[in-house]
Amino acid sequence: MRTKNDEIMESIVAFIDDCYFSDGTVPSQEAIGNAVSLAKGRVNAYLSVMAERGMLEYNSASRKYMTQKMIKANTGVRRIPLVGEIACGRPILAEENIETYVTLSADVLGRGDYFALRAKGESMINAGIEDGDFVIVRRQSTADEGDIVVALIEDEATLKRYFLDRARQKIRLHPENDTMRDMFFDYISIQGVAEKVMKIRSVR
Repeated sequence: MRTKNDEIMESIVAFIDDCYFSDGTVPSQEAIGNAVSLAKGRVNAYLSVMAERGMLEYNSASRKYMTQKMIKANTGVRRIPLVGEIACGRPILAEENIETYVTLSADVLGRGDYFALRAKGESMINAGIEDGDFVIVRRQSTADEGDIVVALIEDEATLKRYFLDRARQKIRLHPENDTMRDMFFDYISIQGVAEKVMKIRSVR
């Protein structure tokens, strides 16, 4: 006899698969909880039991999970964490900053670690990056002049083109918008270099 717990587990699998196969994203535990009326802590417990039953693969340390249907479909693809607002003082890929995951063909990306960042505002429109776009970023701490970088400045992340102003002995961050001025800094922390832009407007 199917129990209420069995029904909830099946609903969780169905919701994850629906998100993944409809728009290529993996829902957060909070989103799963909202969908099946469970507290986030309870979702974590359910995922652990579901992993024991073989309903999905779940790494409790990284909180990453894949259903059996996703595993079969995931040959040759990579899951990229999508980060939203960057909380002050927290690492850019801290769990609380990860909204969901997007999937890309492994052939599209080179070697290295990647994350996706949702662009905000219009400071990079001349580079084809509009408000709401997903920017695929290679995680690294250095950049070449002219690269578009994710820079951390006083615990706030910004997406700008990177230059060195040797006359001023400053770092120059250039917004790709004719109405905005360059910004100059003594020091920034480079979080990564933008590689690709995805024109996706919404994510579950």
